[in-house]
Amino acid sequence: MSERPFFVGYLPAPSGLRGFLALVGLCVAALFAGFALAMALTARDTGDGALLGWEDAVKGVIVADAYPLLHVTEASARLPAGATVVMSALNKAGVGDRALPLAGRAVTASGLYTLRGDVVMLQLRFGEQGLAPREGPAPQPAREALGRWRLTGEICDGKCYAGAMRPGRGLSHKACANLCVLSGVPPIFVLEQPFEGREYLLVTTPESRPVGPETMDLSATLISAEGEVERVGDLLIFRLDPATARAP
Repeated sequence: MSERPFFVGYLPAPSGLRGFLALVGLCVAALFAGFALAMALTARDTGDGALLGWEDAVKGVIVADAYPLLHVTEASARLPAGATVVMSALNKAGVGDRALPLAGRAVTASGLYTLRGDVVMLQLRFGEQGLAPREGPAPQPAREALGRWRLTGEICDGKCYAGAMRPGRGLSHKACANLCVLSGVPPIFVLEQPFEGREYLLVTTPESRPVGPETMDLSATLISAEGEVERVGDLLIFRLDPATARAP
């Protein structure tokens, strides 16, 4: 009567089972390698955000909205005349308290210039060194209502996404993004497909106010949502309605 090989964990593997166990091990390793490769190939590219240095003496006009905007009136080293950009402080904070009292006025701005794709963020220096009123004309950018749309993308904080941190998006960045946004950093909606030639939109509430805790569960993941879209200069604003958000 022949004896069948029997595996005992604390003893060497029987010679009759070694080939089988090696094959199983190779199959398991190949399975995990294939799974890892599939995850890597289907993951969204986080792109390359960059801190490009200081941008000094940018002349523009403060535009009032949920988050104050800088409409550039004279070209600087990196910003062309006519550009409308979002702003934050150098720390995890917005600049509403400093900028909104200057709404509609000509200003000079200075700060760290960050760029990712067509997302531009100017992180203002502190005090009047970063933002100060000046004499001169204060032309406002044109505004155009583009109607209500359902768009697909991810809510990110504009500062980290533009280059202050990497990857600046995705679930690994959710806590940081929410902290930044609740502290006043402008949130942006990074699109899966370009809309009106842009890769992102500034996000506000439907009432054109800064977003609050009701949006935090929606950040850092791919969603589809409806809202009114408005063009301010060359910037798009998405008045996102959280009640319409769902997985795409």
